[in-house]
Amino acid sequence: MSSPLTPSPRTKEYEWPMRTPTSWPVDRLKWSIAGLVTGTWGDEPNTVDDLICVRVADFDRTRFKVVDAPPTLRAVEPKERAHRLLRRGDLLIEKSGGGDNQPVGCVVDFDHDFAAVCSNFVGRMPVAVGMWPRYWTYVHATLYSGRLNIPAIKQTTGIQNLDTDAYFNQRVPFPPQHVQPAIADFLDRETGRIDALIAAKERVLGLLAEKRRALMTRAVTRGLDSNVPFRDSGIPWLGEIPAHWEARRIAWLFRERDERDEPDLPLLEVSINAGVILREFSEERIESTAADFNTYKVARRHDVVFNKMRMWQGAVGVALEDGLVSPDYVVAAPTGALSSAYAGLLFRTAAFSAECARHSHGIVWDRLRLYWEGFRDIEVPLPPSEEQSPIVNHIASEAGKIDRLSASTERTIALLKERRAALIAAVVTGQIDVAGAIS
Repeated sequence: MSSPLTPSPRTKEYEWPMRTPTSWPVDRLKWSIAGLVTGTWGDEPNTVDDLICVRVADFDRTRFKVVDAPPTLRAVEPKERAHRLLRRGDLLIEKSGGGDNQPVGCVVDFDHDFAAVCSNFVGRMPVAVGMWPRYWTYVHATLYSGRLNIPAIKQTTGIQNLDTDAYFNQRVPFPPQHVQPAIADFLDRETGRIDALIAAKERVLGLLAEKRRALMTRAVTRGLDSNVPFRDSGIPWLGEIPAHWEARRIAWLFRERDERDEPDLPLLEVSINAGVILREFSEERIESTAADFNTYKVARRHDVVFNKMRMWQGAVGVALEDGLVSPDYVVAAPTGALSSAYAGLLFRTAAFSAECARHSHGIVWDRLRLYWEGFRDIEVPLPPSEEQSPIVNHIASEAGKIDRLSASTERTIALLKERRAALIAAVVTGQIDVAGAIS
């Protein structure tokens, strides 16, 4: 099913389709609501004026509802809450916030009975008399998925703000009052079925990811032959290793590299998900930072590179070419006993990341730093050199199979989400008759 939101050849933007039943009037979106009141953030809780405050973070952007989550309490004085108290059936619109991948303008409905207000980044919108809230939630969802909110977004200070006058000036279909709840009930039921399929596929993705992690950890810490005798490594984080393997401090296997003054090398960075990758810069940013490139560290091909502040999260990888990295990274050059390919896999296991956290320094958890002095003291397994390449090749082969399954599953999820959005758009525009009352 293709979406009825199609690009306009004239504007190259998305526009609302007017292929609606002749019995459905088309009018300004603003007539679907009885008003729009900006929320308040209030003050720190004081146990006297405390009230639940619904934030944008509480928006379920899939089901278009307010999530059932631990509430945020704020102190809101009676005079501030009087016209802001939420009522079941109110729509809430994200007025400020957003980002490149999640633009501002999402709308959800408030289907709770507890006393609450919304934050100052959110607007409360009671629906107009005769309008069915859940139906209009789906209309807004269609506008959002079709990116009809984009022309109404203003951005001047790094935060996106929705021009609500422009947004609500759009013309949309107004089906008869008795049709709106029928459409809402149909979409609740059908999107629920699609959501269940998506959730099942996402569980498969989680299982595949866990299988991949287990595969890697098992291979780099226990080898490929499960029949060999094992012994206690004497290293708490590692446990048992094949009896013929050794264990060594990293200082015996790597040396710190701190070379600089090669500003013409390509820029590299460390990603938690992808390891060492080419760093992307805009031309303006390159010009503004070019003077500093002499201070960047040089990473040679096969060097291990890690981000001091994020090593405990797995921000480590192997350089596939000579390049420059941030002065705040650590570059470790292999001495030859342990291959970089094997080390790169070992260093990205969850158990090793946890050991890195133990050797890191910092006052708060999310500011831990692992310096060379802490890294070099970690003990790691050292398989015989002739076993290291087969382990690396085995992981590459098996992980490749898992990655292909994951990619196929992700494509299925993407198609289901497209089908969901297309279904909503087709039903709220009357292209699919779910009420038996379209003429």
